[in-house]
Amino acid sequence: MELHAIDCGNMMVDGGALFGVIPKTMWSKKYPSDESNRCNIVMRSLLVINGDKKILIDTGTGTEQDAEFFKYDYLNGDGELLKSIRAAGYPPEDITDVVHTHLHFDHCGGTLTKDANGKIVSAFPNADLWVSRVHWDWAVRPNKREAPAFPAENILPMVDTGRLHFIEHEGELFPDFFVLFAHGHTRGQIIPVIDYHGTKLVYCADLIPTIANVPLSFISAFDLFQLDVLDEKEKLLEAAVEHNMVLFFEHDIQDECCRVEKSVKGIVVKEQFRLADFIHKNKV
Repeated sequence: MELHAIDCGNMMVDGGALFGVIPKTMWSKKYPSDESNRCNIVMRSLLVINGDKKILIDTGTGTEQDAEFFKYDYLNGDGELLKSIRAAGYPPEDITDVVHTHLHFDHCGGTLTKDANGKIVSAFPNADLWVSRVHWDWAVRPNKREAPAFPAENILPMVDTGRLHFIEHEGELFPDFFVLFAHGHTRGQIIPVIDYHGTKLVYCADLIPTIANVPLSFISAFDLFQLDVLDEKEKLLEAAVEHNMVLFFEHDIQDECCRVEKSVKGIVVKEQFRLADFIHKNKV
């Protein structure tokens, strides 16, 4: 099995939104911000190569929306989805599956693109597209608060590809690739868990967007159902301690991975590291 962190670029978000009710005097010690309290976060996908399967988890913002759409997000950085996949050694035609944790614009925007005739098509023409059934039903009939995060042009044309599939249950989706459901950030979010040579690696998506969000109370204001997030985080972190899991962060611009441990202050970060370092130490 191969694992590749895929850099899809960065965007700025308000620190108060990223950390909710936590005062800036506390969260700013864990995550930097600029003079306008904006935190620069990354959109980090994960490419999993296992046998004939080449599975991409999430696809960043893509390029289908105009500058007006992103005027409050301040896109930046050199990362770009297709460029990063090619740098890992694979053209987009090689991707067999795209698994969406959920369909907010910064997680699925790169899945679709326009062809030479302006038609919206899959950026991964040979890939099956996956999303949880619960979340699809939620996203295509969005509530008023979330609606701006679900641009129809990012979502509805997936049906026209003929490759869209719905995940109905938790469990093994592919060999050594499992999915859990989390309903606090948005209904039907998927949390992928990869068995990498006996170590479970958890793609935390927006359940724990950055390493600074590991403490239970550091819950984002973007989360719709915060008490659900609190319960889901606690269960995941307890399991991560018990089984020595690796947490992989989609949005932390500084730290890609960590392990956690119990302390007198609760569950805390034990060590942080790059995915490449983890892979190097676990070569078989």
